Amino acid sequence: MTNIIILILLIALGYYAGHHAEKKHYQSIKKREEEFLNLPAVTFSEKMTPIENVASSTLVYGSAVISIDYFKRILAALRNIFGGEVGAYESLLDRARREAVLRMKSMATNANCIVNVRIETASIGKSANRKNSLGSVEAIAYGTALSFKEA
Repeated sequence: MTNIIILILLIALGYYAGHHAEKKHYQSIKKREEEFLNLPAVTFSEKMTPIENVASSTLVYGSAVISIDYFKRILAALRNIFGGEVGAYESLLDRARREAVLRMKSMATNANCIVNVRIETASIGKSANRKNSLGSVEAIAYGTALSFKEA
């Protein structure tokens, strides 16, 4: 009986710690997104501006690796058995992508905008190549930071 109580307490502690860490990370992301609101990061299929107006261009990138906590891993495993959306993985990818874009923007000092932005993801870790298993996810965002000449 004691073992079951300890197991339940550990699962509850894991849930609380993981939920708290995720909530804190989302708060940090929202705060930093507000700081970079005036630096657009976009993708264009056509030429955006005449090259004569560009003062400088620089490759900028940001990378983030986010790991899933054990409680969400257990819930995802149950969801894989019964089918349906795996919300635990969705929030993991969302946090990784948003963090990578923020890190890319922080590298673009003195830029007016970032164009041709691309975001790629990959699973990494011991379980990366196993079917229906995910340990950590990496997201990398990259693009070209442009600074325009003063008119």
